[in-house]
Amino acid sequence: MGYSGAFYAFSIPSGGPNKTTEFGQSKFNNVVPLRPASQKWSVAQDRTSLYKPLRKHTHHDELCVKHAQRLDEVRNAFREAGENGVEGLMMIDAVQRLGIDYHFNEEIEAILQRQYMNVSNHGESIQDLYEVALRFRLLRQQGFHVPADVFNKFKNKEGKFKQDLRKDIKGLLGIYEASQLRIEGEDILDEAERFSSSILKAGLEHLDHQEATFVEHTLEHPYHKSLARFMAKTFLKDSQGQNGWMTVLQELAKTDFNMVQSTHQRELLQILKWWKDLGLAEELKLARDQPLKWYMWPMAILPDPSLSDQRIELTKPISMIYIIDDIFDVYGTLDELTRFTEAVYKWDIAAFEELPNYMKICFKSLDDITNEISNKVHKEHGWNPVDSLRKAWVSLCNAFLVEAQWFDSGHVPKAHEYLKNGVISSGVHIVLVHFFFLLGHGITRRNVELVDNFPSIITSTAAILRLWDDLGSAKDENQNGHDGSYIECYMKEHQGSSMENARQNVTHMISDLWKRLNKECLSQQQFSASFRQGSLNIARMVPLMYSYDDTQSLPHLEEHMKSLLFEAYPC
Repeated sequence: MGYSGAFYAFSIPSGGPNKTTEFGQSKFNNVVPLRPASQKWSVAQDRTSLYKPLRKHTHHDELCVKHAQRLDEVRNAFREAGENGVEGLMMIDAVQRLGIDYHFNEEIEAILQRQYMNVSNHGESIQDLYEVALRFRLLRQQGFHVPADVFNKFKNKEGKFKQDLRKDIKGLLGIYEASQLRIEGEDILDEAERFSSSILKAGLEHLDHQEATFVEHTLEHPYHKSLARFMAKTFLKDSQGQNGWMTVLQELAKTDFNMVQSTHQRELLQILKWWKDLGLAEELKLARDQPLKWYMWPMAILPDPSLSDQRIELTKPISMIYIIDDIFDVYGTLDELTRFTEAVYKWDIAAFEELPNYMKICFKSLDDITNEISNKVHKEHGWNPVDSLRKAWVSLCNAFLVEAQWFDSGHVPKAHEYLKNGVISSGVHIVLVHFFFLLGHGITRRNVELVDNFPSIITSTAAILRLWDDLGSAKDENQNGHDGSYIECYMKEHQGSSMENARQNVTHMISDLWKRLNKECLSQQQFSASFRQGSLNIARMVPLMYSYDDTQSLPHLEEHMKSLLFEAYPC
């Protein structure tokens, strides 16, 4: 099996999801745990590695010069490759997989625009499955509306995919990757996924170890559902030995990786100082104390290195989601939680006078963060989002309270009722509302009203997170017994349904939600490309955040974190 610059193995772990929801818990309890939640995961207790002196580039100026030279070399290579249809597509695919595409937005747009116009005006005349699939995927990723019927030519008279495609491993991988961008109603892409995956799985035993591993990883972690920057080192390793422009890309990617890593290290130090100064970890001893882990969300959502301030600011509300979640799950009685939620609704510190001190301190921190971000957005973008942000926090607390009431009363809701509330309690809306304003793209009254009221692009992302969480089986660090989940609600509602059937139903729902999210990213042009990409990146991050092992650690996330933050390429 021959390798192409467009297909490489990926290292997203194969472990399944876990019961822990990383923005908001899906359980109906407020039981004090047997141990502090912060013992859940590692990277040496989350922050120890940051106490060590961070690596400094001793030849920073020289590194910048080399980086600029390599950028020019790649742009020249783009101009040459752009004249060759498939070569230009392969190069785009490579720079995206290496996480350096943000340098070449104009070149990528020009090549894809030319490809799109050619296909629109003259039809898809190419007979090679790999090239057709690659073009389809890259164009859809860029937001071009390419019809799925470009794959009809690969079917026989009976309407089935041609049997001779079984020998085209490269093409099968390509159409499998392309099928991940399907939307509702595209039956041909559903069939393409089934056809390609079944043949590739059946053929694994006939491949050598390297090829079989590559195919397995591609099937488990297709590009569209993976985080490119998290995968870049694996792609770089698997592409060694390539000639021509790939060699130039490899050198640029290594230099770029080190420079971006330094940016992330500086951000982490700022976040660590902010979190320490905030003092919540000292006040709430049983709450999670994981700023390094929380920072991984903005790092995934906002991969563009230039958006440093936005990553730092977005980490702050994410941290508060965790803390408020722990207040509902670990600290508060139902009466206290009810009064806490009412006080948040009033958004007045005086309303907290009769509540425990830790709740007052938590709200004071929440108020400070909300005002700080609102002032920053108003200064930079001319819109004060304070009402939107407060409204989002009220919605989150209401959803947490509903779950606490369910548990307190022993009520198990209908599955649809649980999921409707779980979409809110996931915390995704909080994150994406803050993300929208921090980006500052397309802030209009109409768009603000849209983002305030849970548009489908947000609810689809949140439902993917919630349902993936509920597929897990490991115990949550904050639990000492009961755990509500969609599966539990579904099985009670559908008496006689097996656990296997319930899990299959959830898996099917997640697949449908990805189709809806894909459609939203194609059609929601009122939201910027960066916002749409951020929504996708949250969904892509979910498997890493929920792949707990038997010791309730996150070894795969830890592996990526160490690689991204503390392991540089030799310069």
